[in-house]
Amino acid sequence: MLDIVIIAVDKIKAKYFQDAAQEYLKRLSPYAKIKVEELVAEPFRNEGEKNRAKKKEGERIIKAVSKYSDAQIIFLTESGELMDSVSFSKWLEMKSNRKIVFVIAGSLGFDEVAIKKASSLLSLSTLTFPHELAQVVLLEQLYRAVAIFKGKDYHH
Repeated sequence: MLDIVIIAVDKIKAKYFQDAAQEYLKRLSPYAKIKVEELVAEPFRNEGEKNRAKKKEGERIIKAVSKYSDAQIIFLTESGELMDSVSFSKWLEMKSNRKIVFVIAGSLGFDEVAIKKASSLLSLSTLTFPHELAQVVLLEQLYRAVAIFKGKDYHH
């Protein structure tokens, strides 16, 4: 069984994203133990406060990932490695012998200090998604990956 943690800056607020995330968590439950940790997003009022807020969120991310020193720490970022669904499935299956932690930044992206804590960088797309949608896309791709390597009728 896969052991996965998703660390996300900010919570999913839109009900339709919440519903989609819950649906994929339910579908994944027979195949994976998934824990979602939501970190507080740092508020900012103007452009001048963005760097301070990003640094504060970075400190929260570092603290959160430090609990998983034995895990693969994967930061989701548009500059990360791109894979198709079949490649992602194979990649996930190869990593299934240890805990995998996926980290999703908030609207400000990753702080340069925090991103150094990643074992690797992964991209869901070259497009930029809001963190809520990124979490849903990640969950859907995790389900698709499991369906592929378990031979389930979901992919194609």
